Amino acid sequence: MKTIPEIRLFGTENCHKTKHYIAFFKNKNLPFLFFDVLKNKESAEILRNLYTNKKLNFPTITIGTKKLRNPQDEVLDKWLSKSL
Repeated sequence: MKTIPEIRLFGTENCHKTKHYIAFFKNKNLPFLFFDVLKNKESAEILRNLYTNKKLNFPTITIGTKKLRNPQDEVLDKWLSKSL
């Protein structure tokens, strides 16, 4: 049986794109972890360390070791189908 990789969403609750991804995952009944990078310094630091420029590039989604920065739904679906 295939292990489901952890899905993490880095963003802010006021960002319209972050809200889109939250709804996207909920509509697909996919478990995910949400990290608000403006409310939590540790979450911001984790996100900064994903990028060589150390910027808060959000929204960013990680699926296991795959990193996606503000992906289109079709791209996200592609990676989810490969991972799940």
